[in-house]
Amino acid sequence: MVEFVNGSVKDSFHGRSPVIAPLALTIFVWVFLMNAVDLVPVDWIPQLAILISGDPHIPFRAVSTTDPNATIAMAFCVFALIIFYSIKVKGLGGFIGELTLHPFGSKNIFVQILLIPVNFLLEFVTLIAKPISLALRLFGNMYAGELVFILIAVMFGAACCG
Repeated sequence: MVEFVNGSVKDSFHGRSPVIAPLALTIFVWVFLMNAVDLVPVDWIPQLAILISGDPHIPFRAVSTTDPNATIAMAFCVFALIIFYSIKVKGLGGFIGELTLHPFGSKNIFVQILLIPVNFLLEFVTLIAKPISLALRLFGNMYAGELVFILIAVMFGAACCG
């Protein structure tokens, strides 16, 4: 797992920082463990919550990533870290240059100035869309999996008792 995360960090982050790979490993393990709760049978943890609270109608989900608030909060935290470390490694000028001079470039300074708004628009939309799309994708996958497990449990519960 460490080699996998280290390889992913080297492929996507080209600067040198002793913090990035451990941070990526921490986030990977955190999300993995949050989703591994889905391996516990579907009704044990909610039944335990009902038993502890005494409320039989408690809205409880065992897998925390089936709540979009959790996934969006994680995505925005990682997004803030990405912005911080990009500026720290590349400098403010390098970060702004990356936002305004890519993907379209030219050797001519006049053409570069004309392309800055287009490049900024494309890079800004890409930068903002990444955390939102990753958060909603994680939420959608885990929520759909949880619903499938609940439907299977209800189907077999109805067949056994009906």
